Amino acid sequence: MTKIKFGTDGWRAQIAEDYTFDNVRRAAQGFALYLKQHGLAEKGCVIGYDQRFQSEFFAQAAAEVLAGNGMERRAGGAINITASHNPPTDNGFKVRDPEGGAIAPAGLKEIEAAIPDSVADVRQLDLKTAQARGLVTLWDPDPAYIAHISKLVDLERLRNAGLNILVEPMWGNAAGWFQRLLCGGSTRITEIHAARNPSFPEMQRPEPIQPNVDVALAKTVELGADVCLITDGDADRMGIGDEHGVFIDQLRVFALLTCYLLEVRGERGPIVKTLSTTQMLNRLGKLYGVPVYETGVGFKYIAPKFLEVDGLIGGEESGGYAFRGNVPERDGILGNLYFLDFMVRTGKTPSQLLELLFEKLGQRFYYDRIDTRFPSEKRPEALARIQAAKPATIAGVPVTKIVTEDGFKYELGEVGWLLVRFSGTEPVIRVYCELTDESLIQPVLKGGLEIAGL
Repeated sequence: MTKIKFGTDGWRAQIAEDYTFDNVRRAAQGFALYLKQHGLAEKGCVIGYDQRFQSEFFAQAAAEVLAGNGMERRAGGAINITASHNPPTDNGFKVRDPEGGAIAPAGLKEIEAAIPDSVADVRQLDLKTAQARGLVTLWDPDPAYIAHISKLVDLERLRNAGLNILVEPMWGNAAGWFQRLLCGGSTRITEIHAARNPSFPEMQRPEPIQPNVDVALAKTVELGADVCLITDGDADRMGIGDEHGVFIDQLRVFALLTCYLLEVRGERGPIVKTLSTTQMLNRLGKLYGVPVYETGVGFKYIAPKFLEVDGLIGGEESGGYAFRGNVPERDGILGNLYFLDFMVRTGKTPSQLLELLFEKLGQRFYYDRIDTRFPSEKRPEALARIQAAKPATIAGVPVTKIVTEDGFKYELGEVGWLLVRFSGTEPVIRVYCELTDESLIQPVLKGGLEIAGL
């Protein structure tokens, strides 16, 4: 059967091709064995799911396996049935630790090794029987989440701020949430793409970047909204559109949220970032006297470091951010609420907040990314080509250092950086760069494509 491998964040595959009920059951059996090996099985497991095709039934299959292994509800770990930002043809299987954070790479290797080769080796108990025995309980987490969020941000202040907000939940899990949290005052909320539709109309995929957000950005202008709040399909990532319908990229949002915590809330603590995200965080770290830690790409690296150093904020290039006081995991709803609070406390629009950030940094930063579909079987050949390339310059800019911790990052001195790496969630090569000179963005990206042989 299919060899199940956990990538940047979980196992993802095409529904009915490799992502089948039997393979989900095998993955759940591997996780059950992992929890037993680490003395966590008696604490049980929480299972959640997104709005993709058949997600609730894949979640049920996972629950039946955990019940078949004798685990009751509580929280020794978690499973989330989601393919996050992948195309509508896919679904996925994420695992989490007792803290709600991503499991570190060594733990993922243990889970992979524990996955049986045959579904015949999977233990399971049908859902009705498991419920009758008290092994599976259907649970509504909403009240606890609302009570928790209310301690982190002043919802009453946001309700009465008089803002005109457009919300884009991308047909996903955040649909309806901002109305629940913020309605009842002078703030007005309009929501689009809020029904369940696993084909994700009007976008290529539920990923909070352009062109997927273009419909929402146009609607922002049409409504004269003050801001566009965006979440991805499983609501762990976020995006922002400004009052002019201009998308604020995820690196800038990361820096803005960090500035909000440090400047407006006056908090202090380490910043944890992946190597694929912004150098603006390093500048902010120096300005405010807080350490900055850099990890490989993915919350399987961020979460352990975040817990180790008691991080203030942690995040990655994809638009996922974790915050102190919350779980060490991405939360697109909380991130958007913090951004609204930034606007309300300063009295500034999103575009004005961005100018405030650049003033503090003393420089503007620009970012872009190119994703190219790439067959997995050609990866070794491409990897050898990239490893052999040792460019002294890229687009005429001297390469000061090459970092190979996760992909190939070419540091370009004070100008910025270029990263070439294989996606850990789908057959894609990503080429990204962040520079202080906007005119060099496309030439540097072209140089990255040439390094990859694309």
